[in-house]
Amino acid sequence: MITPTRALDAHHRRESVWEGRTIASFLHERIVAAPDDLAIVDAQITLTYRELGEAVEALSQSLVRAGVTPGSSVLVQLPNWWETIVVYHAITRVGAVINPVIPIYRRAELAFIVDQSTPAAIVVPEAFRGFDHRAMIDEVLANRPATHTPALVVVRPTSPSAAPWQRFEDLVVPGETALRAPVLDPGSIALLLYTSGTTAAPKGVLHSHETLVYETRSMQRWFSLGSAEHIFMASPVTHITGFLYAYILPAMTGSAVGLLDVWDPGAAADLIERMGCRFTVAATPFLQGLTDEYRRRGHGSALHSFACGGADVPPELVRTASRVLGAEVCRVYGSSEFPTFSCGRVGDSIERRADTDGVAMGDASGHIDGSADVGELVVRGPELFHGYLDASLNDSSFTPDGYFRTGDLASIDADGYVTIRGRIKDIILRNGENISAREIEDLLYEHPDIIDVAVVAVPHARTGERACAAVVSTNNALALSDLQGFLRDAGLATQKWPEDLRLVAELPRTASGKVQKFLLREAFQASG
Repeated sequence: MITPTRALDAHHRRESVWEGRTIASFLHERIVAAPDDLAIVDAQITLTYRELGEAVEALSQSLVRAGVTPGSSVLVQLPNWWETIVVYHAITRVGAVINPVIPIYRRAELAFIVDQSTPAAIVVPEAFRGFDHRAMIDEVLANRPATHTPALVVVRPTSPSAAPWQRFEDLVVPGETALRAPVLDPGSIALLLYTSGTTAAPKGVLHSHETLVYETRSMQRWFSLGSAEHIFMASPVTHITGFLYAYILPAMTGSAVGLLDVWDPGAAADLIERMGCRFTVAATPFLQGLTDEYRRRGHGSALHSFACGGADVPPELVRTASRVLGAEVCRVYGSSEFPTFSCGRVGDSIERRADTDGVAMGDASGHIDGSADVGELVVRGPELFHGYLDASLNDSSFTPDGYFRTGDLASIDADGYVTIRGRIKDIILRNGENISAREIEDLLYEHPDIIDVAVVAVPHARTGERACAAVVSTNNALALSDLQGFLRDAGLATQKWPEDLRLVAELPRTASGKVQKFLLREAFQASG
């Protein structure tokens, strides 16, 4: 049984900041009000809200029969498929906790998560992108004590399914009677999401119905989203972005969501235009890919708003994408723990949308810890998570007055606009001077031969640390001297120039698009 603990909950309820609704209530409302409206589109199928509701009802009954109870967790490692949304709604309907796991995680990560969360059920695809997920789960469970045996569900099986595995399609056959759903407390935990860590083992983030509904409602109001604003979602639905805006937001607004399971800019543009999608939230690689695709096509997109976050967003990309897509592109800042702290506003100048991460959304509050203009951003608000499943991680993650330590360096101007300057660990300490990796990266993104770049600190005997750049380039002959000359012409101080260059085919990233800089540091150190 997973239960919430947090000091500010009583305040949010007393001040009626939270709606007092569960996620399940929105789907029920939509089924009653507009059952024949489009709900989901993916490469395999389209579903109306009536059809979605029927599948959810049947699967809910199957989960209960399999031993899933209120407060227990269900591990879901699925791609952006229509079945994933059905599974999420069914888990919520029975009062259980959704535990999404990104499809790129393998045996080591899954074993850690299963051991810590002890799920009542596990739902995976037979295979995705050539990898056998069912075999992996069998291997993980074979190495665990038999005292805990979760129910096992396989989606889109390509081979016969023997016990204990059950096929998803067999579990969505309508039953004779409706499920008597439990009366849920909106304050109960609805989501256990493991961070796609860039430096350490994943941490289990706990969110309630209240925090998730507040976050999603805030985004809906921020962008004035209604039933006509269909949503495009290429971000993994097992990541906080896809979870919120492919699963909760459509049911809240009555819109449809278009799901893309494997990133392909051409397929993405086709889906956006076919559905007339108006809104999306995604990381920098998705924005870059769509911008390149629509530039090739020679016309703008159906998108009205694109909130880009999850990784560093180069200002020049925001400017170019806004022009090419014909959409209001803005930067958004958040995390699994606090999904949206700040966001650019529709109607803001292109300078504000490109050069800052917007202003605090809704009742969120935050400040720079300490007296410096640039320092660690600490945040709190109604969508702040309830803490980590491993409670030993909480003390170091919060200030005494309940602010979450983001680990990000930021500045906040007189008008309240936030600018993320990088991770605390992204500071390069060279000859006693702090150098921002983000500052160097933003300039290098403007180099005509550079597609992607990450600057990391690497230990150095004489200077303490030095800046090293990993670059994805269209020019295989790009040299360190080319970068240094470009930065010199841009007016950057000599001591900030990278002192080593590595050309790479791609940067290692998490599912949310964040660069795994620790891998790059290791590579630079290994090469001397």
